[in-house]
Order: sequence, then C-alpha cells, then structure tokens
Amino acid sequence: MNREALKKAVEKELTRSRWEHTLRVMETAAALSKQWGADPEKAELAALLHDFCKFWPDDRMRSLIVKYRLPEDLLEHNKELWHAPVGAEVVREELGVTNEEVLNAIRYHTSGRPHMSLLEKVIFVADAIEPGRRYPGVEELRSLARQDLDRAVLQSLDNTICFLIERGQKVYPLTLFARNYMVEAVKERTQPKTKEESL
Repeated sequence: MNREALKKAVEKELTRSRWEHTLRVMETAAALSKQWGADPEKAELAALLHDFCKFWPDDRMRSLIVKYRLPEDLLEHNKELWHAPVGAEVVREELGVTNEEVLNAIRYHTSGRPHMSLLEKVIFVADAIEPGRRYPGVEELRSLARQDLDRAVLQSLDNTICFLIERGQKVYPLTLFARNYMVEAVKERTQPKTKEESL
C-alpha cells in the first residue's frame, strides 16, 4: 500500500478525535526525528499506524493475541496495552508493512521495553507529548524531549507507572523492565566516570 492508501485504511478504523491525535503524533514524530537523527519516513509511518487497532472489540483483540502467540501475560493486564502488539501483527499481515523497526515502534509504543531503538523512543515520546495531550507534567515532558530524548522516555515511563499505581492498577512487567533499563542508561551516560573506569 502507498502512504495515501494507508492513511485511508487507518482513518477508517479510528474515531475523528483519535485520527486527529494520529496526525499530531506524525508531526511530532517527524520533528523529534529531525532533532535526534531517526529516519523521518519510518517515524511518520509508525506514527500513522500506531493506533490502528485501538478501537477493535476486546474479544477480537483477545483472539488475535492467541492467534499471533503474543505474550500471554498481556491478557492479565490493562486492555489499553493490547492494541500495540496486536497492531504490529495486523499491519504486517493486512497492510503489508514489513519493516521490523517500524513494527517494533508500533509494538512497544504503550509498554516500552529495554533496549528500545531510537525510532521506538521517538514514537513512544511523540505519542505522549503531541500538542493535543493534556495531563499534569506534559509541559515538562515536552521540554525534556527537546533536551534529552532518553530522559524524556524515562520520565514518560515514570508518569505511566505512577498513574497506574495511584489508581490501584497492575503495572505491566515489560514497562518496569523498560524503566529500570532507562534508569541505568541515563545514569551511565550522565554520571562522570571515575578514574578507574576511564583507564
């Protein structure tokens, strides 16, 4: 499918407000790509497709999790997680998108994961800071994304985990693993090395 056909396919699956969100994520992802050196075409494609299955019925999503042999623990956690890993498989099979980088950016845009690629980080953050987002701390996150993408990823993970804890909900393990990995990655990059380490 060409880009225009993909846009039509996605728009058909989404509500008007979610389609507008998708367009804003595309713009934000393109800007972040330009700043941080990711591939802007891949970023726009992943952003376009990231919510493709967002409004599919739970039963359909559940059956696709089983069909595609996705991690079974998804079924034990918030349904908001499902559309990302399911979406990656569906856009591969139904829309013919085969680029693994793009598919991973879709797959992990809600949960994050350890060792996220630059493209995955761009989509993860773009989804959280696009101009239509309104939640406590979003302005700080937007500012951070302009200064340090890794710290923005970490802050977004922290925000998600705190949000879930405050509401008495379970935190998906992959999100905790992603957060712990980013803590170490940011610390390693920003802390000065000792004399022994630099030898």
